[in-house]
Amino acid sequence: MKKFMVIAIDGPAASGKSTTARLLASRLGFTYLDTGAMYRSVTLAALEEGIDLKDEDAAARVAEGVDIAFEGEPEDLKVIMNGRDVTLDIRTPRVDASVSQVSSYKTVRAKMVALQRRLAQKGHMVAEGRDMGTVVFPDADLKIFLVADISTRAVRRCRQLEGFGLRTTVEEQLASLSSRDLFDSERANSPLKKASDAVELDTSGMSINEQVQKAWDLARERLGIK
Repeated sequence: MKKFMVIAIDGPAASGKSTTARLLASRLGFTYLDTGAMYRSVTLAALEEGIDLKDEDAAARVAEGVDIAFEGEPEDLKVIMNGRDVTLDIRTPRVDASVSQVSSYKTVRAKMVALQRRLAQKGHMVAEGRDMGTVVFPDADLKIFLVADISTRAVRRCRQLEGFGLRTTVEEQLASLSSRDLFDSERANSPLKKASDAVELDTSGMSINEQVQKAWDLARERLGIK
């Protein structure tokens, strides 16, 4: 089986993973895999079905029955759940508040990890999430772990949500990110952590262009990409 190249980008919420991964994939001509969107899609489906989100078996049934696909180029990627475009729906505060719970379940993660690995067999990929370099792609060709101070991340999240037409405040996002950081780093299944062979990049004082350039430079240095 041909081994395609995988670049794994991990980090906490609003550290710049999605934007950096998306733009890097576009620049490289790679597929972009937004694993966070996959867990958000399962969460949205669970919310719409009205299940008890504390019931792992019920969440697993939702994950088993949901069909998730991506359409379009990295810079204009559409998330399709059960044939429906949910690109905006999965970014609402309602999903934000519940996705950590749903994505913490071992059974849900097993379903998503299997799908993520299948997608990586179709071509070169930039994959971003929280366990790309530690669990999903432990043999990734390049691993990058993005960090940023929480104040920077709260401002970024506000701007992101405003881009989706959703109103929020920096104070609300500080509280939300603090809670999510704690939950994601302490969960039993696939906790957020830096892989031992990952390169850490602190993006606190960087523009988007600077973040992408740093990742591009690493890809050229480590993978021989021209």
